[in-house]
Amino acid sequence: MNLTLLVVVLFTAIVLVVAALGIARWISPRTFNLQKGEAYECGIPTRGTSWMQFKVGYYLFAILFLMFDVETVLLFPWAVVARDLGSVGLISILFFIVILVLGLAYAWKKGALEWK
Repeated sequence: MNLTLLVVVLFTAIVLVVAALGIARWISPRTFNLQKGEAYECGIPTRGTSWMQFKVGYYLFAILFLMFDVETVLLFPWAVVARDLGSVGLISILFFIVILVLGLAYAWKKGALEWK
């Protein structure tokens, strides 16, 4: 029974993906315009090259945001079942939070959270 269900789910997934790609190809416009291939930002034509360097601080700030965003996503399911986990669950989540706080302290000490 489980094998049959697996086959049905895989078949349905394949059919839906193929159908979505087929419909997208069928209804998409087929004309090409050179102006559509140009770089475009906020309605203003670009000046210079689009390959410019950015400060590493932007990337570091984005990575730190993602790290703490993932922390929030992982804390929600734990909060839902916190009573069922008992003391082992509490200790494990405290360990998780301590690691994140140490990461935040390290980033703060290195100056990753300061805009200069």
